[in-house]
Amino acid sequence: MKIQHIPVHPMLKGYVEKIWVFESDGKVPDDDMKLIVPNGLVKLIIPFKNGLHGKMEGWELTSAENKVTLIGICDKPSIVDIQEDAASGSIGVEFNPMGVYRFFSIRQSEIRNTIHLFTDVFGRQAAVLEEMLVNEPFVNEKLRIIERFLLSMFNTKEDSVFEYCTQKIAHTKGLVTVKQLEKETGYSSRWLHMKFDEKIGISPKNLCAITRFHTAYQSITFNVGEDDIYNLYYDQAHFIREFKRFTGLPPAKFEKMVNEFDKIFYR
Repeated sequence: MKIQHIPVHPMLKGYVEKIWVFESDGKVPDDDMKLIVPNGLVKLIIPFKNGLHGKMEGWELTSAENKVTLIGICDKPSIVDIQEDAASGSIGVEFNPMGVYRFFSIRQSEIRNTIHLFTDVFGRQAAVLEEMLVNEPFVNEKLRIIERFLLSMFNTKEDSVFEYCTQKIAHTKGLVTVKQLEKETGYSSRWLHMKFDEKIGISPKNLCAITRFHTAYQSITFNVGEDDIYNLYYDQAHFIREFKRFTGLPPAKFEKMVNEFDKIFYR
């Protein structure tokens, strides 16, 4: 398994978090959990060779070659595997929490913790994109098609208060309260919740929890910045409870499991 990170177009930086190309010679080994943990990013996934099968609590979807899949922001883990035991390749686009509303004018809470075929949500626009991808055999050209699509969808109209709040959450690694955001923006918690529900799909408090977990997960997975874990949670019980919420397992048990498929996307 290998992953290549693709430079994000300058006009999309800060809104598109990352673009990658994943390739594998076959299915993920049976002893791998294939568990994808929440990272607070809405995703477009495009298999260009072989298909992908994804499962999340209450949702299950197989995405065939050149069929674009939209994954809403998640606070639950999911299981992903390659459809057939053969060579495979996929392109992924992951959107920054403050950026997804710039591309998709839907209430993001409607796709929270769900997996959809892109055409089911965006109809003709998505179908045109898929048709272009099907007709292009080269991965580099597929990437250019996706880039042009994103540029055509980008809305330059800014919600500065919402973007300030998401940036504040990111910069503090989730260690900011809704009360602090109220004080700094002058807007009520009810207004902030409404904005987050519309533009990212979860509450500010929940995004803070995912952001803290994401930092802790990287520390545990790659043995870097381990002191961060102790600064992110009130106590050990708080950390264990949050870790289990986002992975389904307590950290001690999780560390004994094989989950190389997920690690490759976090590196």
